[in-house]
Amino acid sequence: MAVITLERVLSEAESLPVEEQAMLEELLRQRRNDGWRRETAAGARKDIKAFRAGKLKSQSVATIINQLRDVK
Repeated sequence: MAVITLERVLSEAESLPVEEQAMLEELLRQRRNDGWRRETAAGARKDIKAFRAGKLKSQSVATIINQLRDVK
């Protein structure tokens, strides 16, 4: 498997016509967003499973906000 450097990818992308560069940019953005959605959904499924198994407890919004403020 050949290793492709970021510099090479950028060089190749710069050689594309402007319209294709814009298309490439949009495709990369969509793929990043899709990856984020998949990761978020997987995390949510894991957390729901843990909650249903009794490993997590429900808390008030105020408690959660206070805990977040205490994180440093």
